[in-house]
Amino acid sequence: MFQNPEIPPSELPGADDIQWQALDPAYKRLRRLQNSIGILAAAVPLVTVTVAAKLPVLPVVALSACWVVFSVLLLIWPGISLPKRGYVLRDKDILFRKGVIWRSVTAIPFNRIQHVETSSTPFDRKFDLATLQLFTAGGSGGDLKIDGLSTATAEQLRVFILEKAGASIENS
Repeated sequence: MFQNPEIPPSELPGADDIQWQALDPAYKRLRRLQNSIGILAAAVPLVTVTVAAKLPVLPVVALSACWVVFSVLLLIWPGISLPKRGYVLRDKDILFRKGVIWRSVTAIPFNRIQHVETSSTPFDRKFDLATLQLFTAGGSGGDLKIDGLSTATAEQLRVFILEKAGASIENS
């Protein structure tokens, strides 16, 4: 007969005991470079419009101040957000956490994984970084995407997860 006993909250494993693996430190530099390119790309139309429209000094100063504040936030954001990201490999699953304001933790059991992929953009390759993407059964797209891993780590994780996923399929 089917049984589903209740588990008291006091017997649940502690979430504080998890040793999160950080992303590669080069990822912070990459994100700052990408944000700097975006800041410069936004500056061109901003300067063009203010010069072409011959706006009065006050709106130009206000617009410039907003651009400076936004630029500074974009440059410091990787230092704030990236330490909040991390992953953990466990015996039966992989966990990934992210978020500063809206935090989330995603758990993907190895027995649900159908496909694992690594990829890298030209910028990623310049910093020796890669993205690991996991696809699960029944999913329409990548169910978990971990950016900011070193190329070697991403490949090691890909091989390890595929072995775990294969072993869980064989043992089913």
